[in-house]
Amino acid sequence: MNRDVLVVGGTGGIGWGIAQRFGADGDRVLATGASGREVEAARPAEGVSFEVLDVRDQRAVDALVGRFATLDVVVNCAGVIRRGMEHDPAVFAEVIDINLNGTMRVCAAARTRLAARRGCIVNTASMLSFFGGGLVPGYSASKGGVAQLTKSLAIAYADDGIRVNAIAPGWIATPLTQALQDDAARSGPILARTPMKRWGTPADVAGPVFFLASADAAFVTGAVVPVDGGYLIT
Repeated sequence: MNRDVLVVGGTGGIGWGIAQRFGADGDRVLATGASGREVEAARPAEGVSFEVLDVRDQRAVDALVGRFATLDVVVNCAGVIRRGMEHDPAVFAEVIDINLNGTMRVCAAARTRLAARRGCIVNTASMLSFFGGGLVPGYSASKGGVAQLTKSLAIAYADDGIRVNAIAPGWIATPLTQALQDDAARSGPILARTPMKRWGTPADVAGPVFFLASADAAFVTGAVVPVDGGYLIT
């Protein structure tokens, strides 16, 4: 499609799957990772280049976005989870700063360029946007915030011609969930509750993101789309 696409948090897992999908379709994709190590470890993908971006750093966000002559699509995938540690207020604040504030920093920085192209934003919410997680209060709060931020920016940016949507992934097979996948006592209940009886893949998530960024979704904004094999409906 020859669009200019920014995938923040696109060096691995779901983000890499999304970046790869856009690149394979002929778009020019810049995918970011939080560290040089993440960028160096990223698998090559057609049409995708990689750079470091710390979404906690507003100047760095502004500088990276400012290098785009044109920008059509922004996908926010940068996020962390600190399972069992997030009841510490300092850890809680760190998770919020990356997952929620980082998303807002990127959206705000990209607004002018997206408006010039009548572009779109796709944020990454979660199943935990809809229910709580006792071990991850920061992650849950941040993802609930991303869902509400998405709806709010959809209203605020509509006059600019920018659509803002989000996907809410379910249990996706990535390195971050490998320990769960390998533990039958933990993965069993997950699969039992999931009507489709399998783990999702990054490609499963990339498809809905690609749709939300396409002309086929021209009248879709403010949506938070579950991509969870039916987990939320059981």
